[in-house]
Amino acid sequence: MIKRLGDIASYVNGFAFKPSEWAVEGLPIIRIQDLTGTSSNPNYYNQAYDNKYEINKGDVLISWSASLGVYIWQGEKALLNQHIFKVVFDKGDINKDFFVYQVAHILKKASAQAHGATMRHLTRPVFNSLPFWLPERDKQDKIANILNLIFKLISVREKQIQELDKLIKSRFVEMFGHSIKPKVRLGESCIINPKKSSDIRLSDKDLMVSFISMSDVSEDGQILTCNHKRYELVKSGFTYFAENDVLFAKITPCMENGKGGIAKGLRNGIGFGSTEFHVLRPIDQVSNSYWLYELTSFPQFRKAAEINMTGSAGQRRVPTSFLENYRVTLPPISLQNQFANFVHHVDKSKLAVQKNLEKLETLKNSLMQQYFD
Repeated sequence: MIKRLGDIASYVNGFAFKPSEWAVEGLPIIRIQDLTGTSSNPNYYNQAYDNKYEINKGDVLISWSASLGVYIWQGEKALLNQHIFKVVFDKGDINKDFFVYQVAHILKKASAQAHGATMRHLTRPVFNSLPFWLPERDKQDKIANILNLIFKLISVREKQIQELDKLIKSRFVEMFGHSIKPKVRLGESCIINPKKSSDIRLSDKDLMVSFISMSDVSEDGQILTCNHKRYELVKSGFTYFAENDVLFAKITPCMENGKGGIAKGLRNGIGFGSTEFHVLRPIDQVSNSYWLYELTSFPQFRKAAEINMTGSAGQRRVPTSFLENYRVTLPPISLQNQFANFVHHVDKSKLAVQKNLEKLETLKNSLMQQYFD
């Protein structure tokens, strides 16, 4: 049976708490950024409030502006800010997980109907009119159980990848974190932003090269996609790099979020990309890419880089001088190579887990379409 979302449940919109009424303690005010994990600075409210704005663990919340999404609240008692609905299941017998999975699928498709040039926004009439498939309760339960299992397996695989990443960082600290060797400038350990004029391969304007934008680079060291373009089309206005160079995002918030990685598998060994990358090229018999990447991905390094950023808000960047002058303990290349070998072995395990994760994601997407399209 196809119904409308507005007929499935009631939706209580949050309250527009005024910043002048925020407090340093009391009940936390839950905003969209608190649901999406993009804020770590909660606001509080300690005055009288209408109980309808109260949320508790297990409540289903729907953000209908800026970032469309559906969430099951896992925190303690809190207050709901504007632009978020609290779902009240008062119009029928509905499996909560079934509702969440289907609404997530609905919102993904409905984002094309959202209003606003700079902020996605669903009006209440549009939201209420969105179609919702409502089978019998036993069928809801069966579908929810299947999807719960798939999402649980996905979570396990994602956790395995995170643990393998932690293993690499732990090994880095174990091998390099306690050295008493004198420190040198990072600019003595690698070439910062190498010049393309030194690459004789670029004499051919028809040479095909790889192109990597900022969105192609993840926050955990992966280059997600890589396009190919003629050198003639990218030789001006983009950043040059080559195979095994380390890419380091220099602009906020990409830098703080950890964007960067090792350039691998480049077409003809050459790449161009966003001007918001700094490039670190290892020096033969002095440094290698794996040591450089791990060094620049550590929170301590990123924090120091953040402190040294220049420019106005929203356009702050890490200057080249910071990289050039950052003091590091340069380990012997033999030790760096041992670390690189360790990373290679861990990466093989990560690749196997990643392939399994991709299969699970494909299965999840297929089931979501099968059930809800």
